[in-house]
Amino acid sequence: MYPGVHARTQPDKPAAVMGSSGESVTYAELDRRSIQLARFWHEHGLRRGDHVAIFSENQPRFFEVMWAALRSGLYITTINSYLSADEVAYILDDSGAKSVVTTEAKAGIAAAALRRAPGVTLPLLMGGGNVDDGFASYIDAISSVSTEPLDEEPAGELMLYSSGTTGQPKGIERPLSGRSVAEGMLMSALLGGVFGMDIASVYLSPAPLYHSAPIGFTLGVQALGGTVVVMEKFDPAESLRLVEAHRATHSQWVPTMFIRMLKLPEAERTRYDVSSLEVAVHAAAPCPVEVKKKMMDWWGPILWEYYAGTELNGFCLATPNDWLEHPGTVGRPLIGEIHILDGDGNEQPAREPGVVYFGGGPDYQYHNAPEKTESVKDPKGHGWTTLGDVGYLDEEGWLYLTDRESFMIISGGVNIYPQEIEDCLVMHPKVADVAVFGIPDDEMGEMVMAAVQPAADVTADDRLIGELRKHVREHIAHYKCPARFEFVDELPRLPTGKLYKRQLRDQYWQGHETRI
Repeated sequence: MYPGVHARTQPDKPAAVMGSSGESVTYAELDRRSIQLARFWHEHGLRRGDHVAIFSENQPRFFEVMWAALRSGLYITTINSYLSADEVAYILDDSGAKSVVTTEAKAGIAAAALRRAPGVTLPLLMGGGNVDDGFASYIDAISSVSTEPLDEEPAGELMLYSSGTTGQPKGIERPLSGRSVAEGMLMSALLGGVFGMDIASVYLSPAPLYHSAPIGFTLGVQALGGTVVVMEKFDPAESLRLVEAHRATHSQWVPTMFIRMLKLPEAERTRYDVSSLEVAVHAAAPCPVEVKKKMMDWWGPILWEYYAGTELNGFCLATPNDWLEHPGTVGRPLIGEIHILDGDGNEQPAREPGVVYFGGGPDYQYHNAPEKTESVKDPKGHGWTTLGDVGYLDEEGWLYLTDRESFMIISGGVNIYPQEIEDCLVMHPKVADVAVFGIPDDEMGEMVMAAVQPAADVTADDRLIGELRKHVREHIAHYKCPARFEFVDELPRLPTGKLYKRQLRDQYWQGHETRI
């Protein structure tokens, strides 16, 4: 389904509620406004296969922009709301966006970006900001447009960009389905069939809507007719309060959010009633085993894990019981089949790490980047594709991830995976966050380095280094223990939980022609 159906059957039901402000958007409002924007774009010549974009913080009218594109056959790109003007301009230009919708809070950056993105002919500004920088008022533009749906409503598609932690981000482009939007969407089928969501579901979304999982899941919930509760910005205590206040039944998280909730003072952590939660989904990075065990002890066996990328070349799932029987797994494939390959493209035996490839999944390509599209395919030409992760399969076919291929440390010829060390260190009570990576070493090639963000009110000194080094050696092999520790005020993480590890690592590799 899609909002048009629910606007007829439950017009006054909230399709979206903002966590802090409490502002809500009903299905009738969502349907009407998305029709008006779709018609506005159509009246200005946009047709099936054209591109539009939204550059916005989490706010209540985000969804009408998305559904306007999805009900008129357009590709829509959600732009990371923390990017600079140059980065926004690159995405607008590369995607070929003809229209962009932005907000008063982002108007300055958007205006600077538009000066370097001449292909955008319909820039629209929400809110009461200055429209003299080439913007048209969004409200004025759509308010006089008919609320009758277009004669044809072909299904559009998301074209989201990779985060760009290595080089320029690339748009992940899938072919348009050719179906009507009324025929439904894959995500709603997934949410209903796998996670049990339906018209009665209340879904808490604590992450930025520009990211693939939050926008995909929230649109899927609205296609089902449920209610989405959107946090303007993640806060561990506030997220628990919202679960209680809205009796949220479903939610999606990243492991860093679990860690921050677990590190709340016990009185604050336990004061909220989270018993309404039926399913808590997590993804984006493998969850440390100890973290997930503690979350299961707290919330019960309701944590479902999946492994997939924006590319959706494959999709693995681990139910709560699957994970309890196979701690550490990220699941077995529901979409595609898994191949673990060495550097020459040979299949690896059980429990032998290699690069994870998916075969048999949906088609996709990187927009304007045929060389990137080819670079992720397996060496022997099967057409299998990788997201760049390293992992292994056990004898039963359960997948375990060890790290990103690009983050692997080679010290003295031995492969060391930072994730294992990070998972160990982050559980120390005096650590708020940590990143582990390799830095140059004349003798060993690379040395293991840990950048540590101490917990609040913890003194960062040699004594703490000694405690952390002892902690690592008590839990994992000594050769994996960081040879060097440095303390930082805050690690460079996106609000999605993704760590910009390259920003930390690159400063140590300046002047080196090769990484090793």
